[in-house]
Amino acid sequence: MVVADSTSLNIFKLLAVATARAPGRRVIQTEAGNFPTDIYIAGGLSSLTGHKVRVDDLSVIEDDVAVVLVTEVNYRTGARHDMRALTERAHAAGATVIWDLCHSAGAFPVDLAGAGADYAIGCGYKYLNGGPGAPAFAYVAPRHLGGLQTPLSGWLGHAAPFAFGPDYQPAEGIDALRVGTPPVISMSALDAALDAYDGVDLAAVRSKADALFELFTAEVAARCPQFELLTPRDPLQRGTQMSLRHPEGYAIMQALIARGVIGDFRQPDIMRFGLTPLYLRYEDVFRAAEILADIMATKAWDREEFKRKAKVV
Repeated sequence: MVVADSTSLNIFKLLAVATARAPGRRVIQTEAGNFPTDIYIAGGLSSLTGHKVRVDDLSVIEDDVAVVLVTEVNYRTGARHDMRALTERAHAAGATVIWDLCHSAGAFPVDLAGAGADYAIGCGYKYLNGGPGAPAFAYVAPRHLGGLQTPLSGWLGHAAPFAFGPDYQPAEGIDALRVGTPPVISMSALDAALDAYDGVDLAAVRSKADALFELFTAEVAARCPQFELLTPRDPLQRGTQMSLRHPEGYAIMQALIARGVIGDFRQPDIMRFGLTPLYLRYEDVFRAAEILADIMATKAWDREEFKRKAKVV
């Protein structure tokens, strides 16, 4: 694994690697509802290589698929794929898989090797606490490291980057995924942010996240039955966020933020709450449910200031 560049760049690099290694297959498959950047990047690469991007149900993977690009935890609903089962299905069809771990890494244990994963990417700014603009990471299974090279042949991915020779020779192994000068300040911030995980068992993190989820869902269901829970109740089928649906979701979320409950909104009507056990207490989650109930009971959300759409929605 290497920390370098952004999620989008790492998707491009790994898609280029995976498709080049399957010359007889011309399809990149993903699913509807995948994070838009993933689909956009696949389309951008395909405009250069001639591949077709197939947005389809991942229960069927045809023998023309070179690579499956999929996010483990859906960014809108919080639903989680079975990494091992989907990887095995792709391999049975002769395809490889790139896993997007942006809503997984730091939230619960991720066993890429145990699942037989080929490639993975993820961001450093969500559960890993690096903040917006934090560097991303890329993973390549050891069996795929030989001859690794991407079309983004920047100086830092050179076998001898400070020799500054005229011809490009890729570094061996995972270092071939490096491109340009790293954002040192952002890297330093991410390094400091990761100190929060020192000595922490991710299984314990997941256990507390599940307890927070159960508390929040129970309180919201009892106090605010008008919300639809989108996130699966089964812990094995979800990440550690909670997503609620309501026609006035945007205004309700703005009212919550004004009261100190910080969630976010996804079009057209989804409210997301990140249950982050490292620094959320049970009383915080209970209080959030109380505030949400009060906002709904008093219709505090029904104000022009909360309905006015900001540039970032």
